[in-house]
Amino acid sequence: MAVILVTGSAGLIGSESVRYFSGQGRTVIGLDNDMRAYFFGDGASTGKMARDLQEQFPRYIHHNTDIRDYTALSAIFSEYQSEIHAVIHTAAQPSHDWAAREPLTDFGVNAQGTLHLLELTRQYCPDAVFIFTSTNKVYGDRPNSLPLIEKESRWELDPGHPYALHGIDECMSLDQCKHSIFGASKVAADIMTQEYGRYFDMKTMVFRGGCLTGPGHAGAELHGFLAWLMKCAVTKTEYRVFGYKGKQVRDNIHSADLVSCFDEAIRAPRSGEVYNIGGSRFSHCSLLEAVSLCEEISGNPMRVHYEDNNRIGDHIWWISDTRKFQQHYPEWKQRYDLKSILLEIYNALSQGSSA
Repeated sequence: MAVILVTGSAGLIGSESVRYFSGQGRTVIGLDNDMRAYFFGDGASTGKMARDLQEQFPRYIHHNTDIRDYTALSAIFSEYQSEIHAVIHTAAQPSHDWAAREPLTDFGVNAQGTLHLLELTRQYCPDAVFIFTSTNKVYGDRPNSLPLIEKESRWELDPGHPYALHGIDECMSLDQCKHSIFGASKVAADIMTQEYGRYFDMKTMVFRGGCLTGPGHAGAELHGFLAWLMKCAVTKTEYRVFGYKGKQVRDNIHSADLVSCFDEAIRAPRSGEVYNIGGSRFSHCSLLEAVSLCEEISGNPMRVHYEDNNRIGDHIWWISDTRKFQQHYPEWKQRYDLKSILLEIYNALSQGSSA
């Protein structure tokens, strides 16, 4: 029996992974203790998603387990051991702002939790593929030093810069810049995942995501850009913009497109490898452009409140260069552009199926 173990299994990427691999007839072990409700309130809870997954997929086995609890994790790994074919680690404290409130909690979940999972994988199933969902925030505010040009609705990179055509690649330095507490804890987990691949010769792989999104996202103001934006549009809730004139640029990748990356990687792993992964030039927008598109799709004018102070360590312009992954896995293709992503989120919200 080839088991897939998914942490954060009721979150956006975790639940997409559960659906994807359960759909292949795999047994999926899910770990999720709904810390998202603790981070962002009941409106961001993943509890309903966890229950839905258990109802929909008979071979999905759910554990209400905290990845900071090494003893509880050990019991799960001990039970399945070499049957575990892959570990997809998506559990995290995902917010810049929240991390500064409780740095010990943030580091415990993001860094220590990741180390627990790596070490237990090494002990019980060292041949398993270990997928870590990192973040572009490991680059801190280094991207803000790029030569940017202000345009009517967005910041854009100087067309003469090497990153202008395809986005930012994996060679950008992580060092000597401001990361936010969240970014620093993810750096620790990111580097440790690489190290277990290189030092212990394990099949560890790091995916540094841009904005990860989709209709399964329990969007909250502190995390979940497009999902929260569309939720505000549908419910006519005020949306707050933090700094950069609302012209900051993000690339956005659908959860299904990301999980299809994981599948490619599990089929042909590359030890210690790192990939920038996001919407790339295929799917990106500024915040102002996203507001306009949400208004167009929902038919509702949005109430937007602007605040001058940007979030600490936030990016002015980020587009992922995904060519390295595409070169290593040429069968992978992105299916969802920005408008199709927002339409899915809108339809899910309108049908009452999104948290």
